Amino acid sequence: MMAQILSGLELSKQIRQELLEETKKILDERNGLKPTLAIVQVGSREDSNVYIRQKVKAGDECGISVSHVIFPRSITQDQLIAEIKKLNSDSNIHGIIVQMPLDSENKIDATLITDTVDPEKDVDGLNSVNQGRLAVGDLTSGFIPCTPAGCLELIKRSGIVISGKKAVVIGRSKIVGTPVAELLKWNNATVTVCHSKTTGLELECANADILVVGIGRPEMVKGSWIKPGSVVVDCGINAIPDPTKKSGQRLVGDVATEEAKAVASYITPVPGGVGPMTVAMLMRNTVFAAQKYAEKLYSKKWNLATLPLVLKSPVPSDIEVARSQPPKHIEILAKEIGLLPSEVDLYGTTKAKVKLSTLNRIGNRKSGKYIVVVGMTPTPLGEGKSTTTIGLSQALGTHLKRNVIACVRQPSMGPTFGVKGGAAGGGYSQVIPMEEFNLHLTGDIHAISIANNLLAAQIDARMFHENTQSDKALFGRLVRETKGRRSFSNIQLRRLQRLRIDKTEPGDLTDEEIRAFVRLDIDPETITFQRVLDVNDRFLRKITVGQSPTEKNQTRQAQFDIAVASEIMAILALTTSLEDMQQRLGRIVVASNKSGLPVTADDLGVTGALMVLLKDAVNPNLMQTLEGTPVLVHTGPFANIAHGNSSILADKLALKLVGEEGFVITEAGFGADIGMEKFCNIKCRYSKLAPDAAVLVASIRALKTHGGGPPVVAGTPLPEVYTKPNIELVERGFTNLKKHIENARKFCIPVIVAINVFPSDSEEELELVQNLSKEAGAFDAVICRHWALGGKGATSLAEAVIKAVEKSSEFKFLYDLEETIEKKIEIIAKEIYGADGIRISDKAQASIDRYKNQGFSNLPICMAKTALSLSHDPSLKGAPTGFTVPVREVKASVGAGFITPITGDISLMPGLPTRPCFYDIELDLDTGVVQGLF
Repeated sequence: MMAQILSGLELSKQIRQELLEETKKILDERNGLKPTLAIVQVGSREDSNVYIRQKVKAGDECGISVSHVIFPRSITQDQLIAEIKKLNSDSNIHGIIVQMPLDSENKIDATLITDTVDPEKDVDGLNSVNQGRLAVGDLTSGFIPCTPAGCLELIKRSGIVISGKKAVVIGRSKIVGTPVAELLKWNNATVTVCHSKTTGLELECANADILVVGIGRPEMVKGSWIKPGSVVVDCGINAIPDPTKKSGQRLVGDVATEEAKAVASYITPVPGGVGPMTVAMLMRNTVFAAQKYAEKLYSKKWNLATLPLVLKSPVPSDIEVARSQPPKHIEILAKEIGLLPSEVDLYGTTKAKVKLSTLNRIGNRKSGKYIVVVGMTPTPLGEGKSTTTIGLSQALGTHLKRNVIACVRQPSMGPTFGVKGGAAGGGYSQVIPMEEFNLHLTGDIHAISIANNLLAAQIDARMFHENTQSDKALFGRLVRETKGRRSFSNIQLRRLQRLRIDKTEPGDLTDEEIRAFVRLDIDPETITFQRVLDVNDRFLRKITVGQSPTEKNQTRQAQFDIAVASEIMAILALTTSLEDMQQRLGRIVVASNKSGLPVTADDLGVTGALMVLLKDAVNPNLMQTLEGTPVLVHTGPFANIAHGNSSILADKLALKLVGEEGFVITEAGFGADIGMEKFCNIKCRYSKLAPDAAVLVASIRALKTHGGGPPVVAGTPLPEVYTKPNIELVERGFTNLKKHIENARKFCIPVIVAINVFPSDSEEELELVQNLSKEAGAFDAVICRHWALGGKGATSLAEAVIKAVEKSSEFKFLYDLEETIEKKIEIIAKEIYGADGIRISDKAQASIDRYKNQGFSNLPICMAKTALSLSHDPSLKGAPTGFTVPVREVKASVGAGFITPITGDISLMPGLPTRPCFYDIELDLDTGVVQGLF
């Protein structure tokens, strides 16, 4: 009776067909994701080329994309490792194999190379991690080497029950013998591993029910060695002389096949046995790698390790609370929320930057729910909006086990060292480490300041050079000669296009065209772009520049704005991609020329330099809350003099990371009349995102202020009326909160009132506000104690938010962009502030008319006004009526994409108080710890 042939060719064809169906399924269900294999080859050995061609062909048959990456023989070990690491970080590649042997002129450690391949992409199963998994019986989480996996499939096809059988493996290589033995062992065979030094090898074979041979010796195992009825798997392939063949040789295995056929029940042929199965298993592993990648990519739940809070009463200072909680290593948090190591740049152990390239990988995911946290008109002390944002995030992530990311702004160091203090939240709802958060973080604001001031410096420098040089001299210096040839830079070519000069060679320009090219002719009276500083400095509100004798009497009045009010800060916050950011920076209008035409950053030649300065700042910053949930910190525009929201990029990234069942909590600055209005009318226009709900933060203290209570002054004790129950003041002040609820509903957003509890609030006062809020149209009104209890104190708020987003939202904008600038300002003043109308100064009207003529009238409006009243006047509390909003000045931030009317006495540069916060801030010289910060 002759042995039956276990054909690897037939079985591999069947497996390839199954894999083709599987890859089609992945393609359909995973938004076009196609399993991709990278084959790395060093040199060009012909035998390796043959094997690679087989793998490429198999990939095509299975619906797998195969990339053949060839390196020259001259490549060094370090260079090869670096190239493999690039492939590891490429999210479009799911499997990597390194074709052996390495045909290199240099000594390269093959084991080191296979261990460099990411274990999650090691579809050859040769990385020590995957070999270790197999050794301990983990047959599911890693990859099984291809030849052993093929052997197992062939053995199973024989119909033999592996469990309990005696198996003998001849050979102990890491590629075949050792992993085959482990695989059979964990399939419950009793395994003996033999090799060339084994004594009594024939006797060992004679006892084997399953015999696997991979020793590299032609026809070493004879038929007399084989147990009758056994299953024989021959992994060898050897060329021996054969004069009957055209090639002069033929291929044989390690087993004398013709002899073995007469004894065994099943045997694999050579060729056509294990070889085709090895390739088929490589394809299967690649598909498995793509499936694992897709599962992670589209995973609905994070495996987030939260941090327990040790609550104390009374609640210690914010800095004490923050320091009592050791944060997770930021690398661990990044991995927990689905970020790849290549997508994260670490800044120490507690903060990191997340690369924008992440959006390319996860962009096809469905987005989570989008919640904006806003506030009623605050007191100068703030009402805990940031604290509520963080508390809500902790409640959703830690206590309700939802994927959640809080998106907040980076604090300006103006208020940090001025009056208000930090903005990391407070009590047991904070971003940590809070001193890192409140100080330099990763240097984004510094980068913005430098970029801004570079552009500001170029404005004055260009005017100086134009006023002191002839056209020919200017042209000679602007279009420099290099190696005897002049050429335009890319940015200069763009200027020529704007001037409608269809020439690319400097020598072809006429005198008239040269003059148009070199003369910006900036009108100093129209310059709106100012220098900035991230410090409160009242004496920089009006300055004179150009007083040095070297500037030849070219003085002019100018000013410094605070950095977070700069247009470049707004651009970073509103950009949607690197390409979009470059266009926005180039469009910045710094002034008009003497003919009334706009002069841009691109005209000044500085756009590329600005991009370089901001290349890292454009990436959002990853931090964490006290309970270990993720926070993205990015950009910090003030809400009263800028648009007051964190970046679109951070929100978009967060929405994809949390997935369709997750939540993103983003915060809009100051009162809802400012932050929320700009969030809806500016940020949502450019992001094309729509909020699912708004959380409106209120406090008894603020309600009392609007009900007629005495002024609240930062740095001084609260008057007694704020620390004792007073129902009458609360009820009168509710008019302010009611107006904010009405405003939110104008955008068709369900609004949940979050009543942030302070220790002096009475239950009667809190209950009154709950009832009044619901009567005014709030979806719900929830008492929140997250300051004292962390996320636990905001679980009711989180549950209300979850219920609110179940209702379909029909978000809409307040005004159409096609309305005139004046009309858009008027709509905001009447609808949001409750004004009777607006009063535009002659100066402001002249600016509006100029912007209309320049084609900027269809931009949204970014009102600059006080945060302490619904009106322009901070003394008007509650919900004032019968007032007119004065617009004294209007600026166009064309790059950012909005028009800024400046109302009342609002200043773009805050000043330091008599006793700033920095009196209490110092560094412990022994420990290096910051003391006295908030």
